[in-house]
Amino acid sequence: MYIKSTPNTFAKLAQMSAENNALEVAGDPPASKPARPPHYQSHSLAECITNVSTPQGSVRLLSAMLTTACERNCFYCPFRAGRSKMKRMTSQPDEVAGTFDAIARGGGADGIFVTSGIIKGGVTTQDKIIDTGEIIRKKYRYRGYLHLKIMPGAERDQIARAMQLADRVSLNLEAPTAHHLDQLAPKKDFHGELLQRIAWAHEIRQSMRGKRASIATQFVVGAVGDSDVDLLALTQRLYQQMGLARTYFMAFTPIIDTPFENVTAVDPLREYRLYQASFLLRDYGWDVEDFGFGTAGNLPLDVDPKSAWADVHLRQTPIEIMRADRQQLMRIPGIGVKGAEAILKTRRSTHLRDLAQLRALGIRSPERAAPYITLDGAAPPQQLRLF
Repeated sequence: MYIKSTPNTFAKLAQMSAENNALEVAGDPPASKPARPPHYQSHSLAECITNVSTPQGSVRLLSAMLTTACERNCFYCPFRAGRSKMKRMTSQPDEVAGTFDAIARGGGADGIFVTSGIIKGGVTTQDKIIDTGEIIRKKYRYRGYLHLKIMPGAERDQIARAMQLADRVSLNLEAPTAHHLDQLAPKKDFHGELLQRIAWAHEIRQSMRGKRASIATQFVVGAVGDSDVDLLALTQRLYQQMGLARTYFMAFTPIIDTPFENVTAVDPLREYRLYQASFLLRDYGWDVEDFGFGTAGNLPLDVDPKSAWADVHLRQTPIEIMRADRQQLMRIPGIGVKGAEAILKTRRSTHLRDLAQLRALGIRSPERAAPYITLDGAAPPQQLRLF
């Protein structure tokens, strides 16, 4: 890959964006969270690129941060105001847009996520993010995937303009309630600065014609005693009432020289279970009340949410594959949306009698489903696979 630009420009963007990538998720959530030191730094642009699924396919997404300076004092954040050990760097909108154009033309990325620390208020910072998007779209005539961050306190007209430019916008709620946000980021107003802006984005999206930008948010998990039931209850509300495309979760990891540097890190598996549960809410028609929570209001870590439900409800009353409707099929561990559709289509002309037939339909692990189903009236034989 050949890119014509200055090495210093790429090095600065790489360092700013790599540190933000450890804090903020814009691409697809990983199957499991990799280990990463609390104060992660990199000078490689490769570390700033993630994959994000879109209706047009997978996109290699470059994360670009306008500035690592910030006037807010969020207790968990490496960019918080007053953090003396943090080197601050700033790029201008035309610099970020030009660098991305060079990277995209060189084949290094297919899309960009533009975010920033907050300087001179959310409105001023939002203007710079919008300026970056406009340069990318107008000057460089880029028509690919663009994700723009919405700042706390952004004006409604700014949100509307960002949504005209972008394929996705996001505003991080960070916490599931105002009480938890006060402990996590005391200078942010949960209802006024954050939740209200997501409601505006939803209203704007409903009024848009043609291509409409999707909306996302992110939560910091476990730093201030928030429970999974708190996080998933708000997630369900956001999906059902505000049309969010995705909620992201970031298991808390302490950062040196912050008020939370001695707070215990959250098990990354908790983050993974929250993603599994959020997809069940979004794509499978589940309700928060369907999940089994422990006494602290958290999902069990030793079993995925779908299997936990099936162990309680299907062990003694398995589902007959030949008679189950679509929603019943999707309650079975190992069977997803595509698998359910394949079963419904195939059984019109074929009796499904063994696990091999389910595997042939594209269900990768029919053994997961075996304890919870019958096939043409009989329990499928269960045995260990040899490979």
